[in-house]
Amino acid sequence: MLGAETSVQGSQFGEDKFAGMSINVTPSGQVCGASVTGVDLAAPFEADVVAEIRAAWLEHHVLAFADQAMTDDDLERFTLAFGGFGDDPFIAPIEGREHVIAVERRADETAPLFAENWHSDWSFQEAPPAGTCLFGVTIPPTGGDTLYADQHEALDQMPAHLRSRLDGKMAIHSARGGYAPDGTYGDDDQATDRSMAIRPSEAALATQLHPIIREHPETGRLGLFSCVGYIIGIDGMEIDAARDLLFELYAWQTREEFIYRHRWEPNMLVMWDNRSVLHRATGGYDGHDRLLHRTTIAAA
Repeated sequence: MLGAETSVQGSQFGEDKFAGMSINVTPSGQVCGASVTGVDLAAPFEADVVAEIRAAWLEHHVLAFADQAMTDDDLERFTLAFGGFGDDPFIAPIEGREHVIAVERRADETAPLFAENWHSDWSFQEAPPAGTCLFGVTIPPTGGDTLYADQHEALDQMPAHLRSRLDGKMAIHSARGGYAPDGTYGDDDQATDRSMAIRPSEAALATQLHPIIREHPETGRLGLFSCVGYIIGIDGMEIDAARDLLFELYAWQTREEFIYRHRWEPNMLVMWDNRSVLHRATGGYDGHDRLLHRTTIAAA
């Protein structure tokens, strides 16, 4: 696996420390993901540190920074260091902010779990966000892991018979299944006790084309982009044939060997590359509050 190989190549102690650089990057030992130490994200940091973090982010796709006493100002400053703010539709920001949203669930909440299906954030946009930053404010003592599926590895290991059917295909992306008035988080959901400030809209009915197999804009590495959920069809294919192919693709790209399981801690920042991974939330923390603050990094 990529994580294990990187660990071996880094050092005998499992740290992948770039020569002449100040941060320490320790691969997860899973297919992707790494933890980063040696930087205080609540303090100003220089351009060379941003470059170090970006290099690690592009290699490992998901980075976790533990023990970071960050404010929302710090979270916004960190986000801007890696690009502009992405456009976050359908979810209202927290009070006093334009670009920070709360991913929240109360201990007594009974609404269906938010974001429990595999997806790449806002893939239905013309220029989807390059990355997402999520900061753990209130983390339950159990459950709530986030899963990430490495879409470069999924493509690299894909059987030729499946890949040949995907080459050159353009997927039709839309938010309608989630955020249209009749979607998962639509008008009926608004009648539940959900704590998140979701705002369904007719704007979710819009569509956008993206290639299923595409080059990463910074590394050039080929990977799969997004999946069923935000993909509602394939351009030029009949609905039934497209549906069958999309579900075959989905079954492949979310296989266990492509998944990194991330366990949260309070005051932990996680940033991931939406161009390289899918992600999904998990439950298992009923009876406990959970709150994270989120920003997105605009497309490069």
